[in-house]
Parts: sequence; structure tokens; C-alpha cells
Amino acid sequence: MKLTGRDSAAYFARPDKAAAGALLFGQDAMRVSLRRTDVLQQLLGEAASEEMRLTRLTGAELRSDPAKLLDAVKASGFFPGPRAVLVEDATDGLSAVFENALAEWQDGDAQIIATAKSLTARSKLRKLFEGSKRAYAIGIYDDPPSRGEIEDTLRQAGLDLPDRAVMSDIDALARLLDPGEFRQVIEKLALLKVGSETPIEHTDIVAVAPVTVDAEIDEILSAVAGADAAQIGPLLARLKGQGVAPVTLCLAAQRHFRALFSASIHPGGPAQGMGSLRPPVFGPRRDQMIRQAQNWGTARLEDALALLLECDLTLRSGGYVPQMAVVERALIRLAMLPRANRR
Repeated sequence: MKLTGRDSAAYFARPDKAAAGALLFGQDAMRVSLRRTDVLQQLLGEAASEEMRLTRLTGAELRSDPAKLLDAVKASGFFPGPRAVLVEDATDGLSAVFENALAEWQDGDAQIIATAKSLTARSKLRKLFEGSKRAYAIGIYDDPPSRGEIEDTLRQAGLDLPDRAVMSDIDALARLLDPGEFRQVIEKLALLKVGSETPIEHTDIVAVAPVTVDAEIDEILSAVAGADAAQIGPLLARLKGQGVAPVTLCLAAQRHFRALFSASIHPGGPAQGMGSLRPPVFGPRRDQMIRQAQNWGTARLEDALALLLECDLTLRSGGYVPQMAVVERALIRLAMLPRANRR
């Protein structure tokens, strides 16, 4: 049977323990691997490997010895409980092997869980599982997780659902990160919050989210956008001592001010504009950037971007220029812009 949409989500939430098995296929090996792990855990429980209730085979092993699959399906376990045979890297060339195993499968046999790379609609293996009345075929695609899937992930980690604003941060992270990284973030969040009497807050998301911009670069950009010119020299000296390149600073400033400009021109206003940014901005830093976008206004942000473009072209001109001095001058000029009269 072919499962898509809500049906596939329902299967992953509660796999059919009476089925002969399932084929999980997709281009992203990490997504397929995570789904395979979820299915096996739901079917067999935590101790399946230790109790030898899970047999692992590869496509290469079955090509050299096709009988291994049916032997594993029919084998008696040493421990009571459900059993499964996992076949990784299944291909169309093994369709006859799976067809025989599904035909011979009976209640009480081990379930057959097969994983494969992306399979076209013409794939023999895919057609076999889609046409079976006792097995499932589920394509796993690169779409971001739905809100329901994110909520299920939080519940599985033992976390209570946060309020709408914090949930928006988590949703943005799920869309930004690959599935494995997102799972790691939720695991860190669970370590931080499970058993806590306080709900999940913006600061908790900031604490567990992957760092995308160096904290000290953020600090100098906050000083620039906050019109605190006096802080630029000391912060720049510290960054120079850490080996941060002038071009890196210029590019970081361009990203920051482009984000402010995008937020400022959003039809729903800077707050909604900041919420739509990718990568997302979290917690207090998001509130700070919303205020910056409001204080600067679209016209002066356009001036800021023009100034930074001029700085970038100077750094890349090929001639000798004191690059850190050029960046410092540009950042100080930026910090002075908000004092100018509105156009």
C-alpha cells in the first residue's frame, strides 16, 4: 500500500504491528535513517538489538545470498517479543527476493523494514510494496516538517508545548536545520527543560540553537546599529587580535543591515519582517533588531547598504589599502548615520 500525507504521518506515529513490513525511500539518507529508527523503535521497543530481535542485512548481502532474507524472517528468536529484519540499501535488483519473502510471510514472522534511495514511480521495488496488501511504501521527501510533526517531536522528548511565539522560533529552526541537527537541538532543549517548573522561553531556544554568527561580531554590529560609535574601536581591536579578517566583518555587517532592511520593508511591519527572516533570529536579539529596523527606517538603511557596498568594493579592489582601517571608518560612519536628519 502506498502511504502519503496524513496516512504516512499516522503510520510513523503508530506503525502497523500486524503488517508484513514497509519500504522507506528517499533522496536524503538522514531523513530516511531517522524515520527508519522511529519505526523500529515503535515496533520493537528500546532493547531489540540487545535481545537479538532485530536482524540487520544490506542489499549487498542479499545479492550474494538471496535466501538470507526469508531465513531471517522465519527464524525463531531467543527472547519473546516482536522481531524485524532491516534491509538497508535495497534496490530494484532485489525485487524478486522481497516478493518471495512477502509471499511467504505469516503472522508471527519478523517484519521486513527496507530502506532505499530515491525510487521513481516505475521502480519494481516500489511497485511491489505499493501493490502489496500487507506491506507499505512510503516516500520521504525534503519538505520541512509540519507543525504536527514538530509537536510530536517535542512530546517524544518529554517537553510541554510552548506558547505561540516560542513555537514560531522552534518552527523556524526546524525549517533551517537538517533533521538530524534539529533532533539534536530538541534533545539539548529536553536536557535543559524536562522537569523544570518554567515553560520554554526565547532564551532557552537561543541557548540550544546552533551558533551562526560569532558572538563578538554580533556585539560590534549591535554597537554600530545602536549608534554607539565609541564602542567600535575597542571591539574592533579585540576582533583583530582574534584574527578576524576585515572582509569577514564587512560581509557580516552587510548581512545584518540587509536583514534590517528586509524587516523594514515587510508589509506587516518590522516585527513580522524579522519573523520571516532565514536564518531565523531568536529571543532578545530579535527584539533588538526589530528596534533597530524601526529606528533606522528604510531610507537610512538604504544609505547604510550603499556605504557597505562601497567598503566591500574598496576591500576587493586589488590595490593596497589598510583594510581594517577602511572597515573601521565604514563602521563609524554607519554608527553616525542615525543622527542624520530624516530624508
